Amino acid sequence: MAKALEGVRILDMTHVQSGPSATQMLAWLGADVVKLEALTGDITRQQLRDLPDVDSLYFTMLNCNKRSITLNLKSPRGKELLTELIGRFDVLVENFGPGALDRLGFSWERIREINPRLVYASIKGFGEGPYTRFKAYEVVAQAMGGSMSTTGFEDGPPLATGAQIGDSGTGVHCVAAILAALYQRHDTGRGQRVNVAMQHAVLNLCRVKLRDQQRLSHGPLAEYPNRDFGTEVPRSGNASGGGQPGWAVRCAPGGPNDYVYVIVQPVGWAPITELIGRPELRDDPEWATPAARLPKLAKMFQLIEEWSSTLPKWEVLERLNAHNIPCGPILSTEEIIADRSLADNEMIVEVDHPQRGRFTTVGSPLKLSDSPVDVERSPLLGEHNEDVYRGELGLDDEEFRLLAANGVI
Repeated sequence: MAKALEGVRILDMTHVQSGPSATQMLAWLGADVVKLEALTGDITRQQLRDLPDVDSLYFTMLNCNKRSITLNLKSPRGKELLTELIGRFDVLVENFGPGALDRLGFSWERIREINPRLVYASIKGFGEGPYTRFKAYEVVAQAMGGSMSTTGFEDGPPLATGAQIGDSGTGVHCVAAILAALYQRHDTGRGQRVNVAMQHAVLNLCRVKLRDQQRLSHGPLAEYPNRDFGTEVPRSGNASGGGQPGWAVRCAPGGPNDYVYVIVQPVGWAPITELIGRPELRDDPEWATPAARLPKLAKMFQLIEEWSSTLPKWEVLERLNAHNIPCGPILSTEEIIADRSLADNEMIVEVDHPQRGRFTTVGSPLKLSDSPVDVERSPLLGEHNEDVYRGELGLDDEEFRLLAANGVI
């Protein structure tokens, strides 16, 4: 069956996580993604290794379904080959430091001359302005995008989230922009410049906190359990901060992930009072309505936790779901890898690799009925040099041999 992006060619000049997460998603959608690496390879091939001299899981889990070629972009012949490659692709994606490709002689103006139909997508840490030259990392983007200041408990320091919203979150935003540019090209016949900044992507994911920042001008945020409010949105622990209050309540036997997150909707209050053995609270004027409960959110969840802490989280989940009460267990990474439903939905998949053997990775969250995803292993460094340079660019045997001998590929 043909894939959604079959025939679309992506020149992947990205490294680490934000760019590779984007190009991997495009590969899953059927694009031919050719990862162009320095002769030493993407740095993540060597980072956080669990096996000596084998591509790390960091690399393999972000570069599935791609091909790999190597090229020395600082050599004159390397620049000539890059020029030829640019002319043959639909999209170029890069996440070098600001101006890196310009300094190599490949500004947007030059790239557009080579291939007017090319979509040139860049991921940077920040937009134009005082932060442009700052070095961007995952948690730096979280810090400057609004996430860290609103994550954690009221009396504690700002915290990073375990979700990679700065890197992979930006990658998802980049995919959306690339697909839009390709769609527009059908009408205009032209490629265009695409810029996505990590700080901007995190900010987009934190929009509800900017909503609450504006609500603060009209008084305290009743949906937050905080005792005091200043002039900025506070950290509020596990509170949802939304229209329906929620909290993670402890379960037996009290391990680090023995919790269930519970949402208390108006319709759920009556069955909750029965479950926790406090039926008298159902009609008590001090508890019966959402407005009455809002000032006592901490006490409300304390009452629920007195019940939940006596039961395993899966039993708590079963009893709450029996009454259609929104809830979910806190799943550890170990539990997620072993989760049968995630495997059945092809979100936890096993892949064979020629060097490391079989490993587990995350599958595609994009499910298209006419474009199924088969997760294939990541490429070895330069594995497809011959396919691309000889098979596609038409280099003869002698030049191909010399390019390798002279450190160009």
